[in-house]
Amino acid sequence: MTTVLALWRYPVKSMQGESVAEAAIEVGGIVGDREWALVDQQTGLGLTARREPRLLFAQAATVADDVVITLPDGVETTDAAVLSRWLDREVALVRAAPETVGTFEIGLAEGDDADSDPSVEWFQWQGPRGRFHDSTRTQVSIIGTETVGPWDMRRFRPNVVVGGTGEDDWVGHEITLGAVRLDVVKQIDRCVITTREQPDGIARDVDVLRTINRERSGNLGIGTLVLTPGTVRVGDPITSA
Repeated sequence: MTTVLALWRYPVKSMQGESVAEAAIEVGGIVGDREWALVDQQTGLGLTARREPRLLFAQAATVADDVVITLPDGVETTDAAVLSRWLDREVALVRAAPETVGTFEIGLAEGDDADSDPSVEWFQWQGPRGRFHDSTRTQVSIIGTETVGPWDMRRFRPNVVVGGTGEDDWVGHEITLGAVRLDVVKQIDRCVITTREQPDGIARDVDVLRTINRERSGNLGIGTLVLTPGTVRVGDPITSA
């Protein structure tokens, strides 16, 4: 039987997330997941670790109905001026409202240095309303431990971690986790964030994305949409219809 091994939410887009024993899932995703983003005040774009790799070195945590960001030097803040000085650009910490639509970008380059190469073309797109998700077709992401293999799971920023490698077989089906029913609509296409350096010894590794492109057609993990909201807990069984 496949079970939920871990649950994660990422309160601020592209920052480190937090592991939770149970998660409330609503239409739109896990409560508190990608609820906030740093928005570049010059471009209006939601910042991600594709453009700004330093985001991965900040920790975001949900506190009551708010968020706290811990910077690499240990400073806890939500102050836009402090965050702007840290990133050397003017940013605002924005909370998604029901009508909010984030605009994001990705560098169209083979390597992982698009953020620092002025010759690279960047493509922009809009995410869903109400959250700072990258895709309108991924409200809850799921990855199997054996699919990831020796790589650190944190490179892939899943919401739900399961055992084995069988999650790809759920695409096109409905699954149930605890009280939650999800529609598995896609495999997740991967980007340069998987190669980025992160805290606690996760080194820059361009071979991660090269391997995914070569062996998995650029995809790893599955994206789902919420059909029935509810609560899911670590240890809950997963069934497929």
